[in-house]
Amino acid sequence: MTDAFYVPLGGGRYSPTKHTAGPWTPDAQHFGPPSALLVRALEELRRGRPEVSHARQLSRVTIEILGPAPLTELSVSARVERPGRSVELLSAELVSGERAVARASAWRMAASDTGAIATNSVDPLPSPEGVAESPWPNGWSGGYLDAMEWRAVSGGMAEPGPAAVWARQRVDLVEGEKPSPLQRLFAVADSGNGVSNFLDPHQWWFINTELTIHLLREPAGEWIGLDAATTVGPNGVGIATSRLHDLAGQIGTGTQALLVRPR
Repeated sequence: MTDAFYVPLGGGRYSPTKHTAGPWTPDAQHFGPPSALLVRALEELRRGRPEVSHARQLSRVTIEILGPAPLTELSVSARVERPGRSVELLSAELVSGERAVARASAWRMAASDTGAIATNSVDPLPSPEGVAESPWPNGWSGGYLDAMEWRAVSGGMAEPGPAAVWARQRVDLVEGEKPSPLQRLFAVADSGNGVSNFLDPHQWWFINTELTIHLLREPAGEWIGLDAATTVGPNGVGIATSRLHDLAGQIGTGTQALLVRPR
């Protein structure tokens, strides 16, 4: 098996490997890798645009999950929906056969130097160095979960409730290339609801229908931290919220709307 989540087939087509399989069923992907593949397509929009002469940064990305992503060939496309000198709206789509399984929308902004007035009230997470690898609940294994290295510095995936966890990829996103910092972030960020779950996964579904990330800056390095908590309301709807970190501190926030119901 290749050491990547996807094998490129050319023409925007990709073949997922078994590394993408999720914990709910081995026949569908965890949405970390598909989210990262969509962001990769958004990043590709920077190329071939000579009118863009200054640095730009994604400020908000929303991944809408339209259905399960099967472990079969996928195609990805992206476009600029609303061009602009300072702010532009981007979109990307992930398709299996004739069916769209996910869409991404993103705001990209012109970057400038605001270091002198930058604020951040969140303390950095404790370092993952020297921390042992952490297990997932019984029955959650294989595929995506094993393709990532997980180290909990507070709580844990096998313990109910909020948790602070570091993760990094053991495999590349696309065969033959190193993932970008943003691709690494989105490969992890969809795990907030799993990291912070407090329900027995054998008795409850708590599946997210979307992922929204607001970014202060792009991450650096291989480690991505999730300081995550899940809240469930009285009518089958929940919210998983994650403060997202690299080793230097907070890089943004992530939220997921959850469908919660008995299995």
